[in-house]
Formats: sequence, C-alpha cells, structure tokens
Amino acid sequence: MDTQIKDAPPPSPQPTVAEQKRAARGATRPGDRIFLGLSRGSGILLLVIMAAIAVFLTYRASIAISKDEANFFTAFEWNTQLIPPKFGIAVLAFGTIVSSIIAMALAVPIAVAIALFLTHYAPRKLRGPIAYVIDLLAAVPSIVYGLWGALILVPHMNGLYGWLNDYLGWTGIFSWQQGAPRSMLTVGILLAIMILPIITNVSREVFRQVPQMHEEAALALGATRWEVIRMAVIPFGRSGVISASMLGLGRALGETMAVATVLSPSFDIQASLLDPGGGTFAQNIASKFGEASELGRDALIASGLVLFVITLLVNGAARMIIARRKEYSGANA
Repeated sequence: MDTQIKDAPPPSPQPTVAEQKRAARGATRPGDRIFLGLSRGSGILLLVIMAAIAVFLTYRASIAISKDEANFFTAFEWNTQLIPPKFGIAVLAFGTIVSSIIAMALAVPIAVAIALFLTHYAPRKLRGPIAYVIDLLAAVPSIVYGLWGALILVPHMNGLYGWLNDYLGWTGIFSWQQGAPRSMLTVGILLAIMILPIITNVSREVFRQVPQMHEEAALALGATRWEVIRMAVIPFGRSGVISASMLGLGRALGETMAVATVLSPSFDIQASLLDPGGGTFAQNIASKFGEASELGRDALIASGLVLFVITLLVNGAARMIIARRKEYSGANA
C-alpha cells in the first residue's frame, strides 16, 4: 500500500491566472475564434453606427443653428421660411417631456400590477389568454393607435375633461375652456396605452425569474401573499422594472404618427394640460419634413439631435439607477 502511494504520479500543476487569461485570449478552436471575432465586431459596429448618427446629426444641426436668428433653445416659434429664419425647440421639448411623464405616470403602475397579477394571482387558465392579448397590443402599429385615438378616444374625453375641470380646475393645470380635447393629456393617455404592453411583458418575465425558494421562505415565516411580493418579488425585479420602464419611455419619447393624429399642434405652451396646443419633437418632424426646404430639414434634424441627446441621457440615468440598486436586488442574495 505504501509502495503504491509512493509510486503515484505527482498532481499536475494548476494553470496560473495569467495562463488562463492567455488561453482565453488565444482561442485554439476555429469556432471559438470565429465567435470571438463576430461578437467583438458586432460591438464595434454598434459603436460605429452610433458615432456616425451623432456626427451626421451634429453636422446638419450646426448648419441650421448657425443661420438661426432666434434662440434655438428658448424660442417659441418655428419659421424656417423667413429671411432670416427663426426657430426654436422650447415648445417641442416641453410637449415631449410632459406627454412622456403623463404616459409613464399612468402606464408603469398599471403595467406592474398586471405583471404581478399574471405571475402571482391569476388562475392558470387565465394567464395564457391575458398574456396573449397583451402581446397582440404590443404588435399593433402606431398609425392604428392614432386612428383609434382620433376616432374613438378624443370624442369620449369630454366627460373626463369636464370632471377634471369641475373638481381640479382651480389648480390651473386641469382647467378646461371647452375646446376640442386634442391636448397633452389626451396624448399622454394614448401613449400610456401604447407603452403598457411593453412594460407589462418585460416586468412579467422578470417576476417569473424570482427564485421559488425566496417566496417559500417568506411564506414559511408567516408572510402574506402581498408581503411576499413586497419583500421578495419586487426587490428582486426592481432593476428589470426600471429597464422595462425605460423601454416604454423610449417609445413614448419618439412616438410620431399616433401623436400627430391626435394632437392639435401649435407653437405655444399652455398652462393647462386640457387645452389644445403644444407639440413634440417626433410629431413636428413628421408633419413638416415632407414640405420643408433644405434649411428647414436641417432645422428639423437639429431638433432630432436634441431628442437623440435626451434619449441618451434618460438611458444613462436608468443605468445609473440600476447600478446603484443592484446591491439591494434579490438577484444577488
């Protein structure tokens, strides 16, 4: 027995960290090298495309802004046909941000509630049909939403507008002058309906990934179903819900045809959300690009650059929020 132990070969030395890194960098199999090249090239191509878009928008925007006689960021007019031209994005920025805030305030709580209902409350026979209907809503084209909003939603908003004016009109934000309900509130409601399926689907998939052990442990400690959701499900899926909300916000910021169909645009900022007027970046570009002159198109591209920057800032802020809350996520428990 001792002889066998003495004659046993010594264990092979384990590769060092540096050797492991060199082996990972220098993939020996052709498939590994091809996959490494494709994945690396895809990442570089994405950065190149983003840089090309930014350079193109910046170049064309600089041409238009250099000829603008008004303040591009604070002017309340859009007259590119004048000599010299005068145009600004104050109304467009205000309308885009306000309509998106309204849409997010309405859509996110309802979407999270639907996702929680489908994953933790709904009977199994109802989960499939409800999820199928939500998937269908996500596939409806924007122009269909716009036509539905113009023909169905707008004519039926008078009752809601009257109620808001009667009970909240004293705030000034919800005062109504009996005009057509083609205002920012209607646009926000329509956008909320459009982004609701996106946020719901992503949140539902996130909540489905909650470890069953977490929920069972909470139930074993005597927690109710709501306490399980509050202590185990929502902390685990917080980052996913934020990501889903940012996807919905991205669509709300850039929505074009639905807003152009429903909104009655004008280059002024209304104190009340119920009065017609205002505009958004995407709606203004879609309505004016076809008949715009070369300078007018450059001006519209300049407004598109601002929307591009706003989208990048929103997504960057979302990534920062997710990174700060990651250590508290149930995924790391």
